Amino acid sequence: MSFLYPRLLTEQAKPLFEEYQNLSIAELAGRVGFSHESAVYVATGGDRVSPAQLRELRGGVVDLAKGAGFPDESDRGRNTEFDFRLAALLHAETGMVPAEAASRDAWAFLALVVLPDVAFWRYPRPPKDRVLGTDLTRHVFGRLWWRAQLVRDSDDPEPYGALKILGEAAFDQIYARRAALGGSPHMVRAILRVWKDLDLQGLNERETLRDFLKRLLRLAPFVLFDGIEEHALDDELRAVARESVDAQCRASSPDGNEAARSAAVDSPSVATSWRPVPPVLEAAPETSTEARRFTSVEICAGCGAQALGLEQAGFDPVVLIDSKADACFTIERNRPEWDTICIDLTQFPLDERPDIIGVDLLSGGLPRVKSMATVGRDEDTEERRVFRAAIELVRGVKPKAVLLENVPDLAESPEFDVDRRWMGARLGEAGYSVTWKILNAADFGVPQNRRSSFMLAMREPYFSRFVWPEPDGRRAPTVGQVLGPSMSSRGWPAAAEWTKGADRIAPALVGGSDRRGGADLGPTGSKKAWAALGVNGNSLGDEPPGADFPAGEMPKLTVAQAALIQSIPEEWFFSGGKTSRYRQIGHAMPPPLATAVGRAIAAALRS
Repeated sequence: MSFLYPRLLTEQAKPLFEEYQNLSIAELAGRVGFSHESAVYVATGGDRVSPAQLRELRGGVVDLAKGAGFPDESDRGRNTEFDFRLAALLHAETGMVPAEAASRDAWAFLALVVLPDVAFWRYPRPPKDRVLGTDLTRHVFGRLWWRAQLVRDSDDPEPYGALKILGEAAFDQIYARRAALGGSPHMVRAILRVWKDLDLQGLNERETLRDFLKRLLRLAPFVLFDGIEEHALDDELRAVARESVDAQCRASSPDGNEAARSAAVDSPSVATSWRPVPPVLEAAPETSTEARRFTSVEICAGCGAQALGLEQAGFDPVVLIDSKADACFTIERNRPEWDTICIDLTQFPLDERPDIIGVDLLSGGLPRVKSMATVGRDEDTEERRVFRAAIELVRGVKPKAVLLENVPDLAESPEFDVDRRWMGARLGEAGYSVTWKILNAADFGVPQNRRSSFMLAMREPYFSRFVWPEPDGRRAPTVGQVLGPSMSSRGWPAAAEWTKGADRIAPALVGGSDRRGGADLGPTGSKKAWAALGVNGNSLGDEPPGADFPAGEMPKLTVAQAALIQSIPEEWFFSGGKTSRYRQIGHAMPPPLATAVGRAIAAALRS
């Protein structure tokens, strides 16, 4: 029998989350309840779960937690076992169906009302998505239910046994960041069946899995995996796995001796533990320093626009990090070979990624911080937390160069003096020298008056060689020149006249806050500037104006047109709804600007 669970809506859940961040586990235990005055149920049929059932569920979860050290500190090994057992318990005992388990508000109720002490014990001072359920692939309880849902095999004596095959980081590659594969239980079970029989001794397991999944993603548009019988699907996946194992053998065996590994996928064995190993990086040819490519880590990666620009400057990302699922899916759709991790920056497990220590560049466009006058307010707490985590990550990664982008005020306003001094001091302690610069994207060919501040940090001897890029002398195209072809693509009679009138570059696109409304072109001043260019900035359009577009009305920008204003290539695909896609674009750094700064960094790094 399935049950409906109480739902704690965001307006009621968020204040509890903020309050509970500062409570001890014992204090949280005192807040446990089995109902809440603000909880609601969906207006559908079905039996509502009773307080007695919730009390029984809590008892089972707490018993498991005690086995892992609750309420005292736990460790990674015991947490792994706890998660495995908890996933099976939640799936077997909650009586949820997928439609109910897809409700983030139901999981917020369980995490904040029934099990707040366990939730905050498992993830001390957790980011919002761990408790509020904004991303169920990361919720402390919801993520486990869905993993169990995907792997459960009713014909197996141990129905949830497949949960043991991969650790959390590996499973996330299949589920959280490989949506084309992870949404199918049929496919996930096949992947796990094949994976557990691989002999990976001597190989980098993480890289082998990534390669395996990338090959499957390339097949996904052409093969209906869900329509293949189990044994045939396993055979197909074994063939793909053989290619991945062979590729890893070639990378790890310079002498090319692979004979002993050729039958790896045909020789069942117990998969070894999940342990990242630094990949083998090919050295650049000594005869061509100009052709040398560099390694990078991209934080707060967004839609990947900055990484795309830096790629043109010679930087290949070892890993990209962002906390928004849609942004991660965007990057993976366009660059499946890039290792994209969807995780809150403050939760990034640096100790599990020794391969990024000492990369050439750590870069990112940080969330737009407010002045120190707003510290402690809700609108700034999250941004400043990420801001400080980024600097601490730099100290741990120890890159040769650091490039962080933000609002111009961060570089020039007296209100940010404290931030600049703190950044300089923390980086100075790690041996870096710091310089600041404000650059306008329009000076580098972008059709937009977009000023950004950049903080560049380097150690010697690189810092003394660095020179900020100068405008290349080219005049940026006008809005009409960039958008004219799309405005006329559906037969709008006034397109030529509009193109002629849109004879200037655009004002800066803004992505908008996740806390506010839908997509529009910014505050009143920005909308007036867009109106002067013949654009209605109150919202976004779904398509360019057609032959029947009303005379005298101003067209709205589409998401694709906004991307052109940012000089993002037309073929770059964006994941998510319209508002999410626009925010990814509005928050991005235009790739040409990233390329210009990246080339200056590369010049300083070359001998």
